[in-house]
Amino acid sequence: MSSTLFNLQLDHIAHLQRAYAPMLSEHGFDSLAIYSGHASVHFADDHTPPFQTYGHFMHWVGLADVQHSWLIIQPEKRPQLYLYAPADFWHLPTHLPEEPWVAAFDVHFCSDKITPPLIGNAAIIGDTDQLAASHQQTMQAERQPEQLVNSLNELRLFKTPYEIACIREANRLAIAGHQAAQAAFIGASGELDIQLAYLGASRQRESNVPYQNIIGLNQHAGVLHYQHYDLNAPKRRYSLLVDAGRRFRGYCADITRAYAGPDAPVAFGELVTAMHDLKDELVKGVAPGVSFIALHEQMHQQLAEILVAHGLFKGTADQAVAEGVTRLFCPHGLGHSLGLQVHDVAGLRHSDGTPAPAPEQHPALRLTRTLRPGMVVTIEPGLYFIAMLLDPLRNTSLPVNWRLVDQLSSCGGIRIEDNVAVTESGFDNLTP
Repeated sequence: MSSTLFNLQLDHIAHLQRAYAPMLSEHGFDSLAIYSGHASVHFADDHTPPFQTYGHFMHWVGLADVQHSWLIIQPEKRPQLYLYAPADFWHLPTHLPEEPWVAAFDVHFCSDKITPPLIGNAAIIGDTDQLAASHQQTMQAERQPEQLVNSLNELRLFKTPYEIACIREANRLAIAGHQAAQAAFIGASGELDIQLAYLGASRQRESNVPYQNIIGLNQHAGVLHYQHYDLNAPKRRYSLLVDAGRRFRGYCADITRAYAGPDAPVAFGELVTAMHDLKDELVKGVAPGVSFIALHEQMHQQLAEILVAHGLFKGTADQAVAEGVTRLFCPHGLGHSLGLQVHDVAGLRHSDGTPAPAPEQHPALRLTRTLRPGMVVTIEPGLYFIAMLLDPLRNTSLPVNWRLVDQLSSCGGIRIEDNVAVTESGFDNLTP
């Protein structure tokens, strides 16, 4: 691992120590206990689903699979890490990497699940509802203080150089998976085999992905969160959509690419190219002081121009936007904040923690903030042929080219997504 990355991580931890101290003081707390969380078994079973460490715990240690552990933060004192590490011949014992960041903590290995030592007026955050009743009864502290949690969420919205380096590396690893997925598609593989190619090239198990990969062939590319993998390749290959990510030291990449297959209409391939161009234009618009809502509205205006230029809508671009046509061809938001969580925190709150909800006409938008340096966002315009959304338009007089829509419906849809950091002077596209 690069010494530069290690140094950036030490700077990151020092930044958190400086930032937490005034927050705890402002909200009247002497200490903060952060619980890592733990996986819960399936009903009537002893197996658990994949687990992800609580984000504010991960913010300090960068480990995405730590369970039953605690982090105690006090101003002007070293953070205390109580790491659950039982003697267990069923599982590999918990261990920490031999890396410089570990020396920034006082580490306590615990063979049993503990109640953390709480100092003074303490707060506890994390999913503590699942803790044993005996643990909950002995913890005299304020649970999930909303204002403090909002402040910590706001802190996470702005990434340190270490965090941006991690997201960049997660992108690099994910891109290798996307290249392998495209090659598998060219080789006439089915969805499951494309998924396996992605996992192999990006070097990760399916239980480690930051979100369930979306691998959709043909009409499945039009299901926004398509959740299955067909075992066999279809007879005709119209399209592929791959929305798939990777973690690096806890931080997420979230990348989407769409491809025209050999059986797709020529018009679909042209639309894929147009959507790549639209994504690039929107990325260029990322800069400090830019409203993300305004960028989202720009996406709809330029999407309308694409619909008109490619013959899908025979009216004007302004008409397509005003009549809500673009919202039916693209029902989701332009993007979201990205970090330790794929849909990262604080995107729908103002800096003071008050709600900043999505506009009524764009209810699916996950980020409503004005962009500032240090934010990392996704830019992901889409164009889909979803019958349940478009069919009501057939009963209107709006000039939709239904013949072309029907020809393209077998292709499902298109989404192109990059991960972009906001810099002091503009943007840094982290997706190579």
